[in-house]
Amino acid sequence: MEKKEKPLEKMTAKELREMALGLPGIAGVHAMKKEELLVAIRKAKGIPEPEVKKRIRGKKEKVLLTTSQIKQKIKELKAKREEMLQQRNLEMAEILKKRIRRLKKKTRRVA
Repeated sequence: MEKKEKPLEKMTAKELREMALGLPGIAGVHAMKKEELLVAIRKAKGIPEPEVKKRIRGKKEKVLLTTSQIKQKIKELKAKREEMLQQRNLEMAEILKKRIRRLKKKTRRVA
């Protein structure tokens, strides 16, 4: 029965070194790291490099704002918070307070 070969990415560095020793055109195998071994073996065998997939698990794209834009957003949130306090909606006012605090921290990081 024919034994299936493991995918290169799943192999250990030791297994990759043993494989690379048997292939012509690869020198300095013992000094190479796993990533370097993978590249060298693929090149020797003529295997194309796999495409790197970006994994986004329900995350939104980050939108970078300038300091002035962040400060404008803080002013808007402060007005909304004041409105919520007038309406006695303390829960929403607390949420807005946390958002304002988070944005203030961002302005310090951007500056």
